[in-house]
Amino acid sequence: MRILLVAATEGEISALRPDLKPDVDVLVTGIGMVATAVRCARALALTRYDLALNVGICGSFDRALAPGSVVHVLRDNIAELGAEDNDEFVTIEAIRLPAEWTFVNSAPPPLAALQALPAVNAITVNTVHGNERSIAAVMERFRPEVESMEGAAFMSACLISNVTFAQVRAVSNIVERRNRSAWRVAEALERLAETTRRILAET
Repeated sequence: MRILLVAATEGEISALRPDLKPDVDVLVTGIGMVATAVRCARALALTRYDLALNVGICGSFDRALAPGSVVHVLRDNIAELGAEDNDEFVTIEAIRLPAEWTFVNSAPPPLAALQALPAVNAITVNTVHGNERSIAAVMERFRPEVESMEGAAFMSACLISNVTFAQVRAVSNIVERRNRSAWRVAEALERLAETTRRILAET
């Protein structure tokens, strides 16, 4: 089985490199939707993969998903795609423009390590949330459990390429007013590596 392992940063997959089998290709895209979409689409066009796996950290809107929790994203939305009407945000759907903004993984790989994870709804953003009003607004629109800066772009590239895929994320922080002292990045990366090893062991 040929696998594409995708991460935004080297730090999110560095602990895995010594254990990777020869049939696993690593793609470090860089931060953000544009970098992720372009590099994933190019990689998937050049090589036929049996599985694409996106791993990374995220923020959690759901306090039950505390830092260190690992989740499987089945639905991801581009939260900022739309328009402003004075103080109101108008979704791309309401504007009725032909844009893709919601991506659903309806056929994830049937792996026990994935099925053991909480399945969540995510949003992908250019600006991570840290304002009480904007957090409340995005929660009302999308009901997300987590947010990242790359997930929807990865899912879009996989759906276009018709490749089996999964997006797995470890919570590094609660989405709230920016509070670096409460972040648990090292713990999230450790849990992410542990989970990814279990997933790859089943492939």
